[in-house]
Order: sequence, then C-alpha cells, then structure tokens
Amino acid sequence: MRVAWFSPLPPAATGIAGYSADVLPLLDASGLEIDRYEERNAHDFVWRHRRSPYDLVLYQMGNSPWHAYMWAYLIHYPGLVVLHDVRLHHARAAQLFNARRVDDYRREFAYNHPHASGAAAEYAVQGLRGAAFYFWPMSRSIIQSARLVAVHNEFIAQELRDANPAVRIERIHLGVPALTPSPGARERLRRLHNIPAASVVFIAFGLVTEEKRIDAILRAFSALRTHSSAGGDAHLLLVGANEFPALDARIAEGGVRDRVHVTGYVAEALIADYLAAADVSLSLRWPTAGETSASWAACLAASKPTIITSLPHTADIPSFDARTWLPTRPSREPVAVSIDLLEENTALLTAMSRLVEDEELRGRIGRAGHDYWKREHDLALMADDYRRVIAAAAATAAPHPADLPLHLTADHSGRAMSIASDIGVDLRMVGV
Repeated sequence: MRVAWFSPLPPAATGIAGYSADVLPLLDASGLEIDRYEERNAHDFVWRHRRSPYDLVLYQMGNSPWHAYMWAYLIHYPGLVVLHDVRLHHARAAQLFNARRVDDYRREFAYNHPHASGAAAEYAVQGLRGAAFYFWPMSRSIIQSARLVAVHNEFIAQELRDANPAVRIERIHLGVPALTPSPGARERLRRLHNIPAASVVFIAFGLVTEEKRIDAILRAFSALRTHSSAGGDAHLLLVGANEFPALDARIAEGGVRDRVHVTGYVAEALIADYLAAADVSLSLRWPTAGETSASWAACLAASKPTIITSLPHTADIPSFDARTWLPTRPSREPVAVSIDLLEENTALLTAMSRLVEDEELRGRIGRAGHDYWKREHDLALMADDYRRVIAAAAATAAPHPADLPLHLTADHSGRAMSIASDIGVDLRMVGV
C-alpha cells in the first residue's frame, strides 16, 4: 500500500515531528510504502498523486503553525486524519488572520460551530484571542471531510463520535520509545546546573508555556521550602524553549532564582539525560486542547513519578488524589499523583511536599508508571494501531460534505487559468 504521510519532520519544533520520526521506521519495515511530505515539499504531492495515485493520504494534525500548510490538502484529498490536538483554533485562526482572510475565518467559524452566535467569531476578529479559543475547537470541517479520524484517548474519541455520528473515529495508542540516558548523565547534568547530588529535583520539560501551569508550579515550589523539611534543598529544572514571557519575573518574585534552572531548547537526544538527573516530573496542563502528553509518557518510560492535572480525558489514569492520597482507581496501582484544578495551589504543594520527603513512594509510583508505559505507550503498540487504521481508512470511501465553506472546496485555479488564457496558453494542455 502506498501512503502519502503529511507531518512536520525533525528538526521542526513540535512533538508531532518526533512521533512521526519514531513510528515511520516501524511502518516502513512492515511493507508500507510511505512518502513523507512536509511544508517544504508538499507541493510535489499534487503531481505525484496525479501521476500515480496514493492508496491513502495521512495527515498528522496539531494546533501549531507547523501544520498550517496541510489545510490546502485536507479537504481536496480526504484521508486518515490523526488529531493530536482536538482543538485547532489557535493555529487556524492565526493562519487566516495573518493572510488577512477575515471573511474566510467568519465562514469557517460558522460551519464549525453552527449553534454559536455569529458574535462569537467577532471576538477573535477584534483581537480577543488566546485562551478563549479553547472553547471553539474549529475542527468540524476536518473531521467531516476525513475518511477516518484517529485520536489518542478513548474519552476524546467518544466525544467526537457523539458529535460526528457519520464519521468513523478510532482510538490509537500514543507510543514513545524507551529512554536510555548516557553513562553518568545524572551526575554530569547536576554538576552543570550546580545542583547538589542529594537534592530532590523536579522537572517540567517541553515548551515552557502558561498552559503548562508554570505560574502554579513556581508558587508551589517557592512555598515548598517552608512547607517541607526537605523542600528547602529541592531544585526545579525547566527544560525546553521558553514561550512564557513572565518566567523571569515569576522566578524572581518567588525568591527561588538560585534553585530554578531554565535550560532553553534542549536537543531530543538529551531528554533522557535530563530525566535521569531529575526525581519527579511535573506534567500539568490547563487549558487543554484534548491532547495526550508524549512528554508525560516519556517520564513514565524513564520510571519517573509524575504529577498530572486531573482532567476528563485523564480520568482513566490510575493515580493518587493529592487531596486525600487515596487511589482514584482502587483496583489499579497508581502511576501518578493527580491535581484537581479547583484546588490546584494547595494540592500541588501537598503533592510536591509528600514526594520530596518520601523516597519510597517516589520509587513505587515510578515503577508503576514504567509498567503502565509498557501497557499503554510502548512504540510497538502505536505501530500496530497505525497499521490497523491505515488499512481501515484506505477501505473507506471519501465523504462529500455538501455545506463546506466555498473557500475550502474551491481549487483556486481561476486566476492562473485566466492569466494563462490571456497569454495564449491552450488550456486543453493542462486538462481544462
């Protein structure tokens, strides 16, 4: 089977580029013939597909500008859409507004959210964007046009099935590879950042953004020194490119500049080393685009205890509730500590204090997390799921939604054909 695979590829600054790099070799080895397309070569897809049609086009979609180029292909070449983020509003709005396509934005908003007041779109048109975009996913046009949609979480999959009963929605595992740090990584990186060997180190890695609850983390970390007997010697590693403008100010306000270490962008190859240098991972998220966190799964693979935000689509993860220290799923060994957003400040401080003091508990959660990774997030599981949904999508007829906005269905060749005609080109030569 021949597959056209649309995704950012490394060194693109997106986790989805990493997913593709991890799973593609396993799919190649299984006999699939996959051609990779990213922004720099996507235009080649059209003539290649016309000359020798692919059996399936696969789109790796996320709420990031790295995926904006795919919108030109998604509707015209329906295929398998893997939604890593269910909410795509931030990236799509930015693409349309940057191109000054305000009316196209209004039309897409109306299609994607037919029950919303038209005034809702005007908030974004007038510049009120950011977190409000999470209320409006802007993904219906993609879902309705796909042969099959795949997501990484069953809760999200069921939500999409309820909203799009005519579309086949499948859950596939999110897999991450096993992590092997380089010899001596823990000691070497601690020396690099002036962290004592005996200190308990918290880590948050990936893009440093407001949605990663950096404010709450810094508040809790600042309070940790007085709340816990061992907290005064704890350290915090923020590993990843900084997209949180207030970061330096927040660190200074908390009086923890000597114990918070901001690395900036770190190469993928060094993630295992940084996780080896840490003791507890902070994998918090709100607002959420409905994503399943690959960085959290990587922490499980590295046997690190994790603190996560309690969200509807993480309810199936067995965890200790930080408010009570009771398991959320009594029949399963907890693999994380979960934080209720309504009590985030208190619960996060409680969780960090308990874990900084209790080495045995850290080990217990870390071991359970590693077992959970093998059951739910091993790379081979994801590869098996991809083979299944690729076959299913290729056997599914392309839908033809009748009411899509015109700018999504038009081929936009009119101006080119007009110019060609004016200069005497015989349009029959290009199939018109």
